[in-house]
Amino acid sequence: MQHPIQRVAIQGYEGSFHQEAVRIFFGDKTNILACARFQDVVKSTADPALCDAGVMAIENSIAGSILPNYSLLRNSDLVIVGEIYLQIRQNLLVNPGITLKDIKEVHSHPIAILQCMDFLNQYDWKLVETEDTALSAKHIHQRKSKHIAGIASSLAADLFQLETLAPDIHTMKNNYTRFLVLYRRENAEPVKDANKASVTFQTDHSRGSLAKVLTLIADAGINLSKLQSYPIPGSDWKYSFHADMEFENTPEFEQVIQTIRPAISDLKIYGVYRKGINA
Repeated sequence: MQHPIQRVAIQGYEGSFHQEAVRIFFGDKTNILACARFQDVVKSTADPALCDAGVMAIENSIAGSILPNYSLLRNSDLVIVGEIYLQIRQNLLVNPGITLKDIKEVHSHPIAILQCMDFLNQYDWKLVETEDTALSAKHIHQRKSKHIAGIASSLAADLFQLETLAPDIHTMKNNYTRFLVLYRRENAEPVKDANKASVTFQTDHSRGSLAKVLTLIADAGINLSKLQSYPIPGSDWKYSFHADMEFENTPEFEQVIQTIRPAISDLKIYGVYRKGINA
């Protein structure tokens, strides 16, 4: 029987894109445990007294992989049970009744501000960098600001009773973040119709060793959708490899793992799950 999900750990604040991802996967009524850092998400997810699952960003279609999070996964005993691809849509939010002419400042996370510069350059507003998009929206609501706008998600607008003065003000429209859904191992049941897996492994670092492994994977008919290298701490320029594999069924994945085992070492399977779709 699937363990019931009551609370999910996320990085960031209420109204963040992490919370949007939680709602997509678990539903709108799911409670969150807001964590300041990604390592806190992993630590909290591992503690049954704090929450039942975690959702953690792992890569962005523009900014690339969040490399430290691969190490956090490797050093944990958490299991990937799903993924969400969320389109990052930024909106200009204000308190009800505020117009463009009223705005003197725009507050948001520096990355969100950069994502919206084409829109912001049309106006002579002071741009104020903050620690979080959703937190900026919350402060605007709490302080009933009449001359400050924020850049944040539509969820933040709903939660903090703000009006969307200008929707979708981000420059790059094809901007997606991939989030992983994490369970404790004892609560992670086999995922029905799984067609994707995330693993990490090492090779002996001899010439052609990685190419040999990749050839074996390709010959087995497996689509390698991601291959990410990251340094092994304390080693002399040696690397581990994170791989995302896509396949038709679980036995196909299990077979390729048996095929490549003689050519790799330190294999860890993070999870076997359903491939996410863009949301």
